[in-house]
Amino acid sequence: MDVDPRDALIQQLQDQNATLRAEVESARETIRQLEARIEELEREAYRQAAPFRRKDKDRKPTDQRKKPGRPKGHPPAFRPPPQQVDDDIERRLDECPHCGGPITALRSCEQYIEDVPRVRPHVTRLTTYVGVCRCCGEVRSTHPLQVSTACGAAGTHLGPRALGLAAWLNKRLGLTVRSACKVLKDLCGLKITPGGLTQALDRVADKSRPAFDQLVTELRRQPGVWVDETSWWVGGPKWWLWVFTSPDLTVYHVDSSRGRDVVLDMLGADFKGVLTSDCLASYEKLPYKMQKCYAHHLKAISKAHEKEPSDYLIQLRGLLHAAMLLQSVRGDLSPPAFAEKRKHLEDRAEELLLRTPPPPGAAKVAERIRKRRHLLFTFLDAPALEATNNRAERALRPPIIARKLSCGNKTQRGKTTFEILASLAATCHQRGQDFVETLRPYLTLLPTPVR
Repeated sequence: MDVDPRDALIQQLQDQNATLRAEVESARETIRQLEARIEELEREAYRQAAPFRRKDKDRKPTDQRKKPGRPKGHPPAFRPPPQQVDDDIERRLDECPHCGGPITALRSCEQYIEDVPRVRPHVTRLTTYVGVCRCCGEVRSTHPLQVSTACGAAGTHLGPRALGLAAWLNKRLGLTVRSACKVLKDLCGLKITPGGLTQALDRVADKSRPAFDQLVTELRRQPGVWVDETSWWVGGPKWWLWVFTSPDLTVYHVDSSRGRDVVLDMLGADFKGVLTSDCLASYEKLPYKMQKCYAHHLKAISKAHEKEPSDYLIQLRGLLHAAMLLQSVRGDLSPPAFAEKRKHLEDRAEELLLRTPPPPGAAKVAERIRKRRHLLFTFLDAPALEATNNRAERALRPPIIARKLSCGNKTQRGKTTFEILASLAATCHQRGQDFVETLRPYLTLLPTPVR
């Protein structure tokens, strides 16, 4: 029996209709998911401290959180007795303070009370003289306490320690200039306007420029440097704050460029150390030994695995964790044993990256790491190197927190002041040095040489 062409056409149209209905329903579901995501992002944008808030899915219930405090068996921690005692007071107990009866089994109880004394400025009235020499012309006497030779209406100055403290409050702790002025006034009795302090910090930066230049020179000799960048403001957007750091020093640099030329200018052509960075294009094709950040690789693996689980991604993650573990136990292994285990990692990496994983997300991650295969295990070359760029990201944290209040700098002069003083403050913190005392020699006038 012949099939009616009209029935075949009807069946074909019904099949097409069913397919279109399924596609429409799939599109509607995608739209619903996107709308829900947009609504979630809008809610997060209006929440307080939204950029730093931990996502709800990453939060653990209260009963599953780690118990606060030190683990069992950890040695106790307490405030140690101070090395210097200014006042020694004894309060005797000759009789019962309640009934006046005699006291037996008497024993002493020592306490140390550390307090901050009321601070007031230490004021020095300094008299110098100006005269005329028949050979040299006008000459003047100077004193090491002086920070300037200005007199008259500008004859009241902040001393070197006060200037160093103001620089520390503003450039290290991230206080605004106005807040730094308030701290100086309320706690130290020093009165200065925000504008006056801004100009004073500019002069401090100018005088301490040699120390900053020395930091840049030392940076280029470091065996390892960690670099990162973030957006900044210098009278407008489209500026970048760069950080170049090592375990011993930190240098901040503000530039209108986010390109590789900034890295070349800061480190120079003769840099022999290892540069650790993320996978930004600015750090590609640099003439240095490099290590790419494992944290960024692992984040890409986690995102791909969350969307489309894959055994390949689990193996790739295990490879990176194994490399970091090998670096952590390096001191417990002999050089031949360490070399053997590294060779095993190299072989495993070759075997994994030669595959073509089927899920698109896994393939994309594999290509990301395959492109940088020669930079995968550079950190295993020396014990002081690290697999991640966390050191640079931590160095950026204080300026980023300060940026929430100040945005950055208003002028090119302010930019230079920030670079110099923030770099010196961060380096002093790393080295355990007193930032105020480090600045002090640069801020006082030297005596006039005897002719």
